[in-house]
Amino acid sequence: MTPPPAVAARLDSVPLALPAKTSVARKAPAHTDRPFKGIALILLSTVFLGTSDVTAKYLSSSLPSIEIAWIRFLVFALIMTPAMLPGSPLFALRSSRPGLHVLRGAALLGSSLIFITGLGFLPIAEASATSFVSPLFVTALSIAFLGEKVGMRRWVATAVGLAGVFIILRPGTSAFHPAAVFPLVSALAWAATLILTRMMSGSERPITVMTYSSIVGVAIVSALVPFVWVTPTWHDIMFGILIGVASTVGQWIVVLAFRYGDASVLAPFSYTQLLWVSILGFLIFGEVPDSWTILGAGFIVASGLYTAHRERVRRSQLLDVANEPSPNA
Repeated sequence: MTPPPAVAARLDSVPLALPAKTSVARKAPAHTDRPFKGIALILLSTVFLGTSDVTAKYLSSSLPSIEIAWIRFLVFALIMTPAMLPGSPLFALRSSRPGLHVLRGAALLGSSLIFITGLGFLPIAEASATSFVSPLFVTALSIAFLGEKVGMRRWVATAVGLAGVFIILRPGTSAFHPAAVFPLVSALAWAATLILTRMMSGSERPITVMTYSSIVGVAIVSALVPFVWVTPTWHDIMFGILIGVASTVGQWIVVLAFRYGDASVLAPFSYTQLLWVSILGFLIFGEVPDSWTILGAGFIVASGLYTAHRERVRRSQLLDVANEPSPNA
């Protein structure tokens, strides 16, 4: 339901095309090289994000996935309310790209809703490991929508990650569950969310992106929830609030973390989310990840780490070019 920090790192990324030297700098918090603080924040975020996912799975036995998503986005919107009020110092609804905001909000909702649906049928560790395939989809989509060039080594890393998915899901065998498609589609929707985020990153503040996403998400799911409504108990409501608070706080912590360290440094530590959901899945649901899930997760993690490494190398090369003195200077 909540994207892994390794993928969420791209929320705070900017397009790699080098801006002209005369362009006006964006009013964004300065990046500070304090990697240990960033690592600590990433580790903390995985606790919140893992808790949100496990709680969503717990509620899936008593509430429809649409209703769980509705509570989650309602809490999200309430948290973002100060940014919706005209006159507030946090007001963030001024935007030049409302259409992209609507598309991003719909994609984010789709990712959450589809993932929650899958949690009702799959072990939490299996669903979470499969969802880490998002960076591979981002690699493919960035070619079509961002005009990025992807080299052979990144395509090989993508193939390794997909091999990990096949190891976990084992299609064509008795171990394959049709619901395994849900986290894959959820990962694709989240990749689309990230692509849209990067398309707006040069002109929109993160708080504006999050505020519009909360509004669009709660509006869409509010239109759907009456058709599947099940009156929740106070117990369900409290756990639903926990999902909304944990996922929102987790994402804010991720944004903060990437102000203190580069994605390539912090990404390896985000995979501890798999550890948390596995432990909580065992304690709460008695689920023990099988050897295939562990092996497949290893392939996906290795692919993600290599992709992060190539991203660091590519950014370093771009910065080197940007810092070269002009021959006409």
